[in-house]
Amino acid sequence: MALDPFEILKRAAGDDETTPSTPLGGTRAERLQRLQIGVFGILAMVLLVGLADVVTSRLAMTEAAAVPEAAPTVEATETAIPRDPLVDAGVAPEVPATDGEPGTAPAAPAPAVPRTGQNAPLQ
Repeated sequence: MALDPFEILKRAAGDDETTPSTPLGGTRAERLQRLQIGVFGILAMVLLVGLADVVTSRLAMTEAAAVPEAAPTVEATETAIPRDPLVDAGVAPEVPATDGEPGTAPAAPAPAVPRTGQNAPLQ
């Protein structure tokens, strides 16, 4: 005697002969609906991949055409002396440019004070 798993499950569930059993695949209409949804999903993915490919290829063509225009057409010249916006606005006094190394202040001339040999009088 062959053992049928469907019969074992039927007995364990307590099904009686009055309830109709539904096939595992569903009705014909349900199967057709699942097939339509699957085909629609596959077609939607194919369209999305095609659209992404078109966008990518157009981007590559545009980028290839734009690169020569972005190249500089004029030789680089010596940079101008940086301007101080506070001096331009009249807020701070103008400091002369340094001739030495950057970051060093110009040497200030010594004040012209007559030397008399005496200290200043106390007040």
